[in-house]
Amino acid sequence: MSDIADILIVGSGASGAAAAWSLAHVPGVKVVCLEQGAATLPEHYPSIAADWELRRQDSYNPSPNVRRLPADYPIDDSSSPIAIANYNAVGGSTILYSGHFPRFHPSDFRTKSLDGVGDDWPLSYAELLPFFKQNEGMMGVAGLVGDTANPDYDNLLPPVPLGPVGRRIGDAFNKLGWHWWPSYSAINTHKHQGRAPCVNLGPCNTGCPQGAKASVDRTYWPAAKAMGVALMPHARVSHITLDAAGRASGALYIDADGREHHVTARMVVLACNGIGTPRLLLNSKCPAFPNGLANDTGLVGKNLMLHPLGFVEGVFEEDLHSSLGPHGCCLLSQQFYETDRDRGFVRGYTMQVLRGAPAVETATAGLLRRQISIGKNHHRDFGRVFNRTAGIAIITEDLPETHNSVELDPTTRDSNGLPGVKIRYTLSENSRKMLKHGIETGRQVFEAAGGKVISAVSPVRHTGWHLMGTVRMGDKADNSVVNRHGQTHSVKNLFVVDSSIFVTAGAVNPVATAQALTLYICDHIKRNLSTLL
Repeated sequence: MSDIADILIVGSGASGAAAAWSLAHVPGVKVVCLEQGAATLPEHYPSIAADWELRRQDSYNPSPNVRRLPADYPIDDSSSPIAIANYNAVGGSTILYSGHFPRFHPSDFRTKSLDGVGDDWPLSYAELLPFFKQNEGMMGVAGLVGDTANPDYDNLLPPVPLGPVGRRIGDAFNKLGWHWWPSYSAINTHKHQGRAPCVNLGPCNTGCPQGAKASVDRTYWPAAKAMGVALMPHARVSHITLDAAGRASGALYIDADGREHHVTARMVVLACNGIGTPRLLLNSKCPAFPNGLANDTGLVGKNLMLHPLGFVEGVFEEDLHSSLGPHGCCLLSQQFYETDRDRGFVRGYTMQVLRGAPAVETATAGLLRRQISIGKNHHRDFGRVFNRTAGIAIITEDLPETHNSVELDPTTRDSNGLPGVKIRYTLSENSRKMLKHGIETGRQVFEAAGGKVISAVSPVRHTGWHLMGTVRMGDKADNSVVNRHGQTHSVKNLFVVDSSIFVTAGAVNPVATAQALTLYICDHIKRNLSTLL
């Protein structure tokens, strides 16, 4: 069977949804999006039930190797200290992300010029600024204008309330004389774009049935579909096809019944994340590209960046109601974001303050740490910990290194027989020094807050959400895969819009920057469509 599109998008997550909405504004152009996963239903999210902490361990687990849903593909990350996390569904990983939504800094685009490490992007923060603002209007971002570390915000929803625990830790940063600010959160604090406000349910990372968290199935996709975009779930793309002239001609996909189809298209846009996009390109080998599509230089899959994460957890004597509210969206500090060579490393990190663990997690972690007993004193011990904890995540900038990579793994197969992937990743000495520094500063924050540190670990293994750099952007075809407009150097009507094209990783969650970059690329496509199609 064959279907026809003018523009074919592969992947319906953060970037794919933004691309679909942007490109749908072109009159007379048929946009089709293929998504290998299903459309999720809010009434099925774990958080609608009292036992949500148990339910999230299976079909809504962030690890595809645990979920093993038909849409997932195996990822061998045994050669990496950081395990890969993603979610394959309409909306992608925004279904399970925390909604922490800061932008990259201007310096993140100029690390080579400023600090002599990584590479400069072929575009600047200033060029993305109008698209950051456009994206934040669509997603709905809560925060507070006036941040000295991020001065370019001029319109935000009211910030997510800090709560007693946030105020306590904010006071600690003040004592230390360090920067802090309420979290930039893709979470409605009042009704926005027809979506309800947050009700402080808490388990944002299992899907938000309220619709307050800005997952793209609730933000971009309703608008894109209303403008005529055809979204096709259960459609696993196996190959991007080329015509006789060497242009992308569409894609082969396999439907839920195992039948193969070919969608013909005049342009193909990939938005499959930093693992899925190189996987598809490498699997799309053909006579013209025997090592994988657009892989002339062998850089597809190279320079994987993951944001190694440190974590410090503290407990307080007082009940601070710390489990209430969006778990990942309390406050942040960027005191140590920019390079200071006196610290012994280059670039820096964000300190993301997390609220306390929910009940079951508190009990199980307490048992493992011997803080909470089993038996007659269980509830007494539990009461000394629950709602009294907070965490500080150390989000470190990961520098690009070619040996950190994504490869096809012919020894494993997904449910349609396509190869899985093998991750090869090592922690750099710079990252180790940065994590050590971050753990120590986290300890200082808890000491200043009057808390007791009960856990400090780095790198945290199951934190590989941020998948960047594997199809990198650049002006020169010999050291990059796509140009400044996301256009592959070797296939002129093939574009990539997700975080795989990042040149550097910054030290913040990448979704806001990935979506701004997507809108920037799609703006270029729309303005030059007649010459690109």
